[in-house]
Amino acid sequence: MARSLRLPALPGFGVRGDRKHRVDMLPRVMVGLVCAASTIILGLVLMMIWMSFYKELDDILDFSFNFSLVNYVSVLTDPFNLRVLIDTLLFAIIAVLVAGFFGVPAAWLAERTDMPGKTALFTFMTIGLLIPGFTVAMGWVFLLSERIGIINHFLKNLFGLSEAPFNIATILGMGCVEGVALAPLTFVMTAALFRSMDPSLEEASYASGSNVLQTFRRVTLPLIWPGIMAAAIYAFIIGFAAFDIPAIIGWSNRIYTFSTILYIFVNSDSELPNYGYAAAMGAVMIPLAILLSWWYTRMQRNVARYQVITGKGYRPRLIKLGRGVYLAWGFLVVYLCLGQVVPMAALVWSSLLSFFQQPSLRAVKSLSLRNYEELPWELIATGAKNTAILVVLAPTIVLVLSLAFSWVVLRSRIRHRAIFDFFAFLPHAIPNIIFAIGLLLTSLFVFKDYLPVYGTIWLILIGFVIVRLSYGTRMMNGALIQVHRELEEASYISGSRTWGVFRTVLIPLLSPAMMYAWLWIALLSYRELTMATVLGGPESSTLSMVVFGLWTVGGMGTSSALTVIVVLCLAPLLALYWYISRKANVIREEHGA
Repeated sequence: MARSLRLPALPGFGVRGDRKHRVDMLPRVMVGLVCAASTIILGLVLMMIWMSFYKELDDILDFSFNFSLVNYVSVLTDPFNLRVLIDTLLFAIIAVLVAGFFGVPAAWLAERTDMPGKTALFTFMTIGLLIPGFTVAMGWVFLLSERIGIINHFLKNLFGLSEAPFNIATILGMGCVEGVALAPLTFVMTAALFRSMDPSLEEASYASGSNVLQTFRRVTLPLIWPGIMAAAIYAFIIGFAAFDIPAIIGWSNRIYTFSTILYIFVNSDSELPNYGYAAAMGAVMIPLAILLSWWYTRMQRNVARYQVITGKGYRPRLIKLGRGVYLAWGFLVVYLCLGQVVPMAALVWSSLLSFFQQPSLRAVKSLSLRNYEELPWELIATGAKNTAILVVLAPTIVLVLSLAFSWVVLRSRIRHRAIFDFFAFLPHAIPNIIFAIGLLLTSLFVFKDYLPVYGTIWLILIGFVIVRLSYGTRMMNGALIQVHRELEEASYISGSRTWGVFRTVLIPLLSPAMMYAWLWIALLSYRELTMATVLGGPESSTLSMVVFGLWTVGGMGTSSALTVIVVLCLAPLLALYWYISRKANVIREEHGA
């Protein structure tokens, strides 16, 4: 069928059916959205490059042409920057390895085995993304700080040690915490791939005598490799650009990463912000973004080898674990304890104390709800309202744009369409703080008379949509790659236009990935700190900003109390997620049967 039917260069710009020329507007709309979003992204990148050639703030504000390479010379020759770069690379690599070690096996157990208690696993993974990274870091500071760490204090007393055996304030410690925090994201990005696999390929491997491990290595892993690479690339760039965990753990110990040192440059208390120097540091990241985007694009060229969803008897096969279920749940319990239970228990303990104390009978007697009573409730109400706006609008807009990007890149025949995939990935490759600075200056000095969004929640929304577009397109690309073109071609033959193909074929098959993408982008919007801190103001503060603000002024107890409240209040969102998840699974099974 694929050879006999020739689709137009861009389906929708002229689909012929029943000898009548019908104009299909949906492809035109999607191309327009993709071009508009790419133009905005490119404009912000050019704004960053423009700033990098200025040394003085006045020259930036006046848009003069006093260009200089002094910022690049300083960035590339300063030994301190080289040390920061090496530390950041090590931090990101450790985070990727730890996230993959926990996330990929957990996704395989949840989607491809008969392991009981999957609902509990998905719930805990969801909670893992509900908790902002900096609050996980706070919990581990309470546990493994050399000075106040509960675990260190216990081991010192137990073995009579003179010094703390562990120190979380190292590159290895911060990388492990970041990796544990990123494991749920890796889990989400790979779970849909495992769920969508055609079992006939694995069954053929079993029939030839291969065991589960051999089948996973020879069949399963190659089939999901594009998704694994997307998750690894995404996790690496998040680790490289991470701000919250390095700020909480490393900042006070003079351990800096790329984003924390940039934040210091643009938020100096002793001098004017050095936007030009920060922009130059961000500009040197562009070659890395090009390399990573090219790598992923090359993985997409032979998409046929990854197209495993067809119209022939699609039903996932669950592997029986037998006694291995105990080992599987032991592995998951270790992760859940490290990533959520233990640090959250430390936060709950801190939230009930007027000042932090080691667990003891005397400390138990001093527990109270005083921190909850002293919370700044007016500021919290403002943050909750703004966070709700971002959580609803940001993922919705991102999902619409992501579908358009993925369809244009993977289904249209536009020349050089891979450039759109590069633009979609670019906001992830460049640290969020750079895009935040570009948005801030653009809104303040370029569009101040035309688009008055400076200091409002709408500027933060624009920033959130830009930086989350890369995640949405990775999810949609990975899912759309596995949908064979023959299903769409059958719909075109029956006379459907592009919207009909989306409604009857693509959306039902992509609904699990779409549902996951919407939820996780919403949760990532909830936990985002860097862009909200740079772009927000008193009336546009978010809950993450309130929590971080309480921590930075020394309110360990109150910040812990607010974190506990936020997690508990999001229980209704979890219930809604599971309702939508069950409906999506029913639709998927009906169309896949």
